[in-house]
Amino acid sequence: MIYINVLRPLRPRFVLFPGCARFPPVRHAAQASACCLRGSSRLLLQPSAAAGRPFSVPIKVWSYCSSSRCLSSSAPPNDGNLIYTGNLGVAVRGVKMFSYTTSAAALFLMPQILFKTALALQGLAVQVAFCGVMGFFTFLTPILLHLLTKGYVIRLYHNPDSDVYTAVTYSVFLFEKKTIFHQNQVRVPSVANMFTTFYAGRAGMLVNPDYFPFPQDYNHLMGYDKPFSFSPDHIDSDRS
Repeated sequence: MIYINVLRPLRPRFVLFPGCARFPPVRHAAQASACCLRGSSRLLLQPSAAAGRPFSVPIKVWSYCSSSRCLSSSAPPNDGNLIYTGNLGVAVRGVKMFSYTTSAAALFLMPQILFKTALALQGLAVQVAFCGVMGFFTFLTPILLHLLTKGYVIRLYHNPDSDVYTAVTYSVFLFEKKTIFHQNQVRVPSVANMFTTFYAGRAGMLVNPDYFPFPQDYNHLMGYDKPFSFSPDHIDSDRS
């Protein structure tokens, strides 16, 4: 019993930071109060002045917050909170840029091929046919790529106060284009479409539900969180 009394003054005594002084002291970091659970990594506990040797307990904690707070750090204030980021945005931009580059190169080389090869000795009909085939494939690929990817959403913002969404897509010249719409304008297609997840007014939008960090954001966007009625009158009123 003597050695216990001798070692008792040497054991460290932990106190909380002043920001958590309103809560009772704790001896373990796992029992820290809710006011300390903000941020990613900080020192929650420190010894009192009578403990002697300085001692601290680093612990990694996570903050529990809603989707509108966790993803709003990089979102512009006018657009709302960032709730979705497409994983194929860089790939879509790269493919379209490559297509534009090859089409421009084909247009540049077409006169060289036409007037400096054996085609210059051919008749006018052959030359017109050659230019028509080359021009068709030169312009067809960029136009087709744009029609397939013009609705791909690279970023989606949501303003919870007004329930307005801002979808960012690529224009035909690879500039970012914003489409603003209300949740009431969202319409789910009756027939599944490979390149359209929903319609915002008349504009088709393509998103991947797996890349929504919070599923409730996708459910609210599509209107799946609204009350559903099996009444035929309710269904007919929605169709009208």
